[in-house]
Amino acid sequence: MEIIEETAMDHCSTLSSLLDWAQQKLLRAEVASPRLDAEILMAAGLDISRTELMTHPERVLTRSQIKRFCSSIERRVLREPVSHITGIQEFWSLEFVVNEKVLTPRPETEVLVEQCLGLLKQKSSPTNILDLGTGSGVLAVVLARELPQCKITAIESSNLEVARKNAFLHDVADRICFMAADFMKKDWQGPYHLIVSNPPYIESKNIIQCMPEVRQYEPVQALDGGRDGLDYYRYIIPMAWKKLQIGGWLALEIGHNQAAPVIELMRNCSGYQDIQAVQDYSGYDRVVLACKRVVNG
Repeated sequence: MEIIEETAMDHCSTLSSLLDWAQQKLLRAEVASPRLDAEILMAAGLDISRTELMTHPERVLTRSQIKRFCSSIERRVLREPVSHITGIQEFWSLEFVVNEKVLTPRPETEVLVEQCLGLLKQKSSPTNILDLGTGSGVLAVVLARELPQCKITAIESSNLEVARKNAFLHDVADRICFMAADFMKKDWQGPYHLIVSNPPYIESKNIIQCMPEVRQYEPVQALDGGRDGLDYYRYIIPMAWKKLQIGGWLALEIGHNQAAPVIELMRNCSGYQDIQAVQDYSGYDRVVLACKRVVNG
């Protein structure tokens, strides 16, 4: 670490030279987006926007600023996620608090939000929503912001501190009821107009194959979906039917190759209609939707 700091301080002092140096360090560490990550870490360390980095490339940094930036680059070289280093992740064009205790929100999860909003946006009457495994709280918070008529119950088995912080940060804490419980064991109460979840869905044996940022730093309980990645879906799908109102919707994020088995689970439940898979922006199946219907007999 001292060698990295000395090298940077000996040869770099301006924003542009430090960013060039950091980009090469991260490139050698096989980081996927070295320049972008360097810019985000620099902007966060100086508490300025990335635009300001571009407009003042010759700004000279102090030794303490350089040292702080070098420290963040060293952490990124070790493949610690940028969001863990800065403590912030953008989602739905909003900033959310994150740390090593919660799964960092992914861009593809915005597709799940879009689908939920499409299902409920036209409802003017009070709407009850259940968020299973809320984690950082991004789903609950965004839905609460976008749907002022909704009341949300958000369940999480681990620490709810991050989710609560995000709810207060975005002024929706009064409309989200957080419950610390394992939703595989807790009674969900209800009924609900919408049940939404981004459950763990990686096959246990495949976690070791994930990128270092994921397998080394993300909470394994937020990743591990069991032997075939479907453990949580097997529980959620039949239980959700019991807790949804007639005409209520179940919206689930899935792995890119899980649409067929998840849809089969829904069909085998015999309580759903209008079952459909929705693709993300990369063309992968990412969300499965189903509507509760009346089952005769």
